[in-house]
Amino acid sequence: MRSKLARAAAALAAVTLAAACGAGEPAADGGGDPAQPVELTFWSWVPDIQKAVDAFNAAHPDIKVNLETVTPGPDGGYAKMLAAVKAGNAPDVAQVGYDSLPSFLVNGALEDVTEHAEGHAGKFVDWQWQTGVFAGKVYAIPQASGPMGFYYRKDLFDKWGVEPPKTWDDFAAAAKTIQEKDEDAYISTFAANQAPWMIALAQQAGQQWFGIEGDSWKVTIDNPDTRRMAGLWQKLLDDKLVKTVADMSNGWYKDLQTGSIAGWIGGSWGDAIIRGNAPGTSGKWAVAPIPQWPGAGEFTSASWGGGSASAILKGTGNPAAATEFAVWLNSDPASVDILLSAGYGWPSVKDTGQIPSLQQDDTVFPFYGGQNIWDVFKEADAAVSLDWRWPPVSDALYATLTDNAKAAVEGNGTLADAIAKTQQAMVEEMKAKGLNVTGG
Repeated sequence: MRSKLARAAAALAAVTLAAACGAGEPAADGGGDPAQPVELTFWSWVPDIQKAVDAFNAAHPDIKVNLETVTPGPDGGYAKMLAAVKAGNAPDVAQVGYDSLPSFLVNGALEDVTEHAEGHAGKFVDWQWQTGVFAGKVYAIPQASGPMGFYYRKDLFDKWGVEPPKTWDDFAAAAKTIQEKDEDAYISTFAANQAPWMIALAQQAGQQWFGIEGDSWKVTIDNPDTRRMAGLWQKLLDDKLVKTVADMSNGWYKDLQTGSIAGWIGGSWGDAIIRGNAPGTSGKWAVAPIPQWPGAGEFTSASWGGGSASAILKGTGNPAAATEFAVWLNSDPASVDILLSAGYGWPSVKDTGQIPSLQQDDTVFPFYGGQNIWDVFKEADAAVSLDWRWPPVSDALYATLTDNAKAAVEGNGTLADAIAKTQQAMVEEMKAKGLNVTGG
């Protein structure tokens, strides 16, 4: 007999990520003495988010939010959240990645807050809002994403006579020119250690990896668009035109400082990574849009790892207050400005014109030669596909893809092989959870 999780996962696919999974009767709002504020517990890992919580509490005397810091995502925070839901003592609101919301749903860990949230949809970027909507019901309020751009050393590109690449063919040509100009310099690294990065490249290439067909999940990781992306990077690897050092490692930071790595396809939050680890290169960097695929039509982008949401967890006694807090936290201009300064990612709100640090930032803009880099990421976030779906097995997807890609980089097969192996492994993983699956 299938486990409760398997039954929930099957129901998820059957109704296009159905909100019914693991659902019970909705919790009632806490009543009580109106003179006493409703108390909420919020779990998050965002640095300095206490400032935003304090601002909310000051502006809402009828609600008091208590912040508890947890370990980021799959490294411990999610397990703690799911255990708390099961034990009946979960926080009211918790930070959960867009990629993990389906897993929380099939585990019966999300509260349906449609009646409290649906009127706020217009405040948020469409694709980000949809990450918390399943079968027309709302379970989470979007917080931030990581739209992709191309960070590059403008001083070195100018020295070499290289333009920031507009297409992936241009990217390959620029990689070759850079190596011809300086054998110790590379346009970028292939980050086999970063599954979310590779997935973003695949998302930007076109065809989605997971979808719903009838009452089944359809797994199409090994598709022509993804194979084309893998083929381009495989040729760059074969020709030794990119490095293979793991990004966000000590070696990678050193390469940023010396110019050995002259570019990086990264998320919007990567600005702080570069500034914090290569301060001596201030004024030498710029950001360009992510290169495009020939024949793709309109400008397309992707988000590194999706992004993060403020999820309302199952069992909250105050769904209305929890939703009010989640909406304010992620849409009030003062709050968004605090979070943006903390490096939490690109805001989920549509109207970014009211966010002061996006208009003028005396720290960020000078580092990038005076460029307002947020113009690039605003365009990128608006160009993320609305069709991309995350499966309820994102942890397994990340681990499998990373292992297979690392093997390919080490010469055990190719990136195309890694994609095919990941496809088959995910079909098997989802079937093992009781999901109906096609593909593979």
